[in-house]
Amino acid sequence: MSEFWAGVRTLLEGFGWWRRDPRVMAAALIPAAIVGAAMAAALITLGALLPAIAEGLTPWAEDWAAIWTILVRVLIGAAVLAGGLVVAVTTFTALTLLVGEPFYDRVWRSVEAARTGSVPESAYGFWRSVADSASLIARGLAIAVASVALGFVPVVGAPLAAVVGAALSGWVLSDELTARALSARGIGAQERRALRRGSRARVAGFGMATHVCLLVPLGAIVAMPAAVAGSTLLAHTLLERRSAQSSSARG
Repeated sequence: MSEFWAGVRTLLEGFGWWRRDPRVMAAALIPAAIVGAAMAAALITLGALLPAIAEGLTPWAEDWAAIWTILVRVLIGAAVLAGGLVVAVTTFTALTLLVGEPFYDRVWRSVEAARTGSVPESAYGFWRSVADSASLIARGLAIAVASVALGFVPVVGAPLAAVVGAALSGWVLSDELTARALSARGIGAQERRALRRGSRARVAGFGMATHVCLLVPLGAIVAMPAAVAGSTLLAHTLLERRSAQSSSARG
């Protein structure tokens, strides 16, 4: 658990970048605000349609006693909402990073310069950003489908869907957000996965904390630059751990 909370603290360190470089962080609010408005409208629409969606997914409960029909549809609706929130968070992150590439590149460079005194010059690239965003949205949709499916588990379905959705969403958010700092050092996808597996609890703590922050109305706009800063710090920690393990193995 200490490693999990260390991941949460890494995100808090990212929020600390508002104090260290406020102009760069403030500029990064612009793309988050634009995409956030669209995501808010989508979630409001989902909320309005939720009763009809739950009814459409449970035609087999139509002839049950009214109390059980209502209960089942409330639980299924909660699972659909949990899945919708996963899609909203991952889509918000993907589109914000894509739309705000120049802004978040400045946040990343600010952290790199402060931590290492230099900035890796390997280009991230627009099309790489497009591919990563598409991958994040696709994985978010897969997690949402899994969350809705879990909602059909009797009694515990809805809370289980919410917890599993947050955990899986947090993992893919960590993957996407650390990609820039690691890719800039020439580290490919397979090696990035190995780095994250070596610090699962810390990566999960950072990702789940980010997921929760991005669920907060308006707070997501402020949290997004902090998540980029925090993910850069997390990437440095993963690299430092690998270096320490290599040194220990040689010793």
